[in-house]
Formats: sequence, C-alpha cells, structure tokens
Amino acid sequence: MNPVEERRRVASRPLLQTFLASLDKPVGMSETLELAKDLVSRASVTPKDAGCQKLMRERLEAIGFCSESLAFGEVSNFWARRGDRSPLLVFAGHTDVVPPGPLEQWHSDPFTPDIRDGMLYGRGAADMKGSLAAMITACEGFVAAHPDHNGSIGFLITSDEEGPSVDGTVKVVDHLVNRGEHIDLCLVGEPSSSERAGDVIKNGRRGSLNGNLRVHGKQGHVAYPHLAANPVHLAAPALAELISVKWDQGNEHFPPTSFQISNLQAGTGAENIIPDDLNVMFNLRYSTELTEQKIRDRIHAILDSHQLDYTLEWRLSGEPFLTPEGELVDAAREAIREIIHIDTTLSTSGGTSDGRFIAPTGAQVLELGPINATIHQINECVAVTALDELSGIYRRILEKLLT
Repeated sequence: MNPVEERRRVASRPLLQTFLASLDKPVGMSETLELAKDLVSRASVTPKDAGCQKLMRERLEAIGFCSESLAFGEVSNFWARRGDRSPLLVFAGHTDVVPPGPLEQWHSDPFTPDIRDGMLYGRGAADMKGSLAAMITACEGFVAAHPDHNGSIGFLITSDEEGPSVDGTVKVVDHLVNRGEHIDLCLVGEPSSSERAGDVIKNGRRGSLNGNLRVHGKQGHVAYPHLAANPVHLAAPALAELISVKWDQGNEHFPPTSFQISNLQAGTGAENIIPDDLNVMFNLRYSTELTEQKIRDRIHAILDSHQLDYTLEWRLSGEPFLTPEGELVDAAREAIREIIHIDTTLSTSGGTSDGRFIAPTGAQVLELGPINATIHQINECVAVTALDELSGIYRRILEKLLT
C-alpha cells in the first residue's frame, strides 16, 4: 500500500480527510490560490453572494465548524463557529464586490480569474476574496495540526459590506449579542497593506458622520433679486466657515478631523432663475477627540449664527474605534515578522470597514489583508505570493492565540 493510500485508510474524521486530500495535489499548487480563483469566478456584485458563502461553509463544516445562514432582507450572511470556549477569535469579511465598471477596459473578464505576471486579476481579488481564501486555508491547516485547540474560532461573513451595510455585519452582531455570544478577538480581511501584504495593519478607524443639508430660499428671476432669496448666496458664508473650522488636532493614533463637501445641487438648469433650495451633502471623518453629538452641535451653531432657514438630516456610518497595542496587535506583529520577515506599521487611515460594528462590543479588532492599490479599480488584482503569505500569517496568529 502506497503512503497516500495508507493515510486515507487511517483517516477517520472529516477534518483529517479534508487535510489529507490536499496532500494529493501536485507540488506547487496552492490551495489558497485555487480557492481565491473559485471565489472570484462568482459574480457576487453587492448584495448578491453567488454561492460564495455556500462554498466557504462547506469547507468550514468539513473541519468541524457549525454554521448557520443569517439572511436579513436581500442580504446573505453566515456565522460559523468551532468550539465553545473563550477566547473567541473571529475572521470577518464580505463576499460581495463592487460592480466591475466598463468591461471593455478590463484586460480580462472581471469574473474569469486570470493569472498574469504573478498577479491574480478579477473583481474582488484584493477586496476581499483573496483574504477569505487565506482565512479558510489557514483554519484548515491549523485545525489539522491542532484539532483540540484552545478557545474557539468563528467566521462572520456578509454580502452587504459594499452596499448600504444595514442588513449585514451589524445585524449579525446584534443577533450574536442577543443570544450571549461575545467576540473577543477579530481579524477583518480588508486590504490594509501599501507595498506588500502585511506591511500595514489597521488597528482602528476614524468615525464617519454624514449630513444632508437643505438651505431654503425663494425662487425668482435673476433680474429681480430683491424679490427672491438666493440660497446659494445665503449659505456661502456658512459653508466657508465650516470648511475653515479646525475641528481638532488629532492625536497619536488619528489625524485631525476632516470636513468635506461631497455634493452641491441647486437650480433648475436655467440661466435666469434664482434657485429655491440648495442641497449640500457633506461628510466628517473624525477622531476620538470628538463625539458625534459635539460635531452636530457645532455645525448647528454655525448654521444658526448665519440665520439660515434650513433642514439637516444626519446619518452616522460609524463611531471611531481603536485597538491599542496588546494581545491581538502583538500576535499579528510577531506573525508577520516570522512569516514574511518585516516589521508592520499600525494605521487608522482610510475609510470605514465592518470592524466598526464589531469593535463597540468590546472586541479587539484588526484589519489585515493584501495591498489596497487596485481595489474598486479596473483590473483589480492581488499578488499570488501574497495569498499564501496571508494564509501563513493568519495561521500563525491562530497558533499564538489558541494554542
């Protein structure tokens, strides 16, 4: 009996069967790359999942995870867990992707994974199906080596991260909290890196507060401005003041708060009509030096000081959060140093992620993924070598925290 047949004969549990089957693959074939290609080939434009989660659940169930579908509205989510002890380390991510954009500008079909010059091309390759594949294979290898590991491992996966983010991670987190499951440690697979996978990890994010301001005027003929009230003219001094405000100086973890106008709209399109209303959309990315309420109060005070007739609607995308240096940060840093032999940088820059829904529960949250240079772009890609590096890093973090 040859060695492969002997291994198959003694394998008595699904997790060992899954692991040993991988040994039959030709030398040099990467399990992580193959899974990443399979995921990229599924056109899961938000909020569609296109079977990605079913594939992931099957792989996890084969190594002893219990999984459940948690659908809310149009959004597919799943929760999977292996173990019932603390600490609970969760891998979080999303299977949905942004639309591919003009197909004629892609060098290959965005949903036909293509490997060229050491890069895997396809929509979602970097954001974040490559990370999802690395998470799965990291867990497969870890469980095969440590079937009786300490603590528990979880997967929280949504198809709503690139969309409104109202029926995805936030709903699953609420569901888990309501039934008493507490996440202690969380790795989010968002593309965090700059020059090579692992050189930057996000240990926090700024808060994001959106405002939709409507300044009311009175429509009229441009030749008779005394019979009208131009809301653009009325609002201009207030907007100039809002733009010039120094909200804070930031701190050692966060840059200063930024106020940005993202959209202005007024008028009918005619040259000779003073508009009735001015619509202004704005966003503040804010540090832990401020709170949502302090920002709201200051903006209302500025608008009121200019005696504007206005309505203002608010939408909070997420509060700022920070995971200080400690258990999870230390494990990630050490794993990166041991696997790819570089020192990583902690950062809180960039946009928001679903980590903003998990951190308020008290969990330590880190974002660790591939280079973010091509995300949401035409010809999105990830380095093939980065996929196995990430899998190795994720596995080493598991070893440091759960063995």
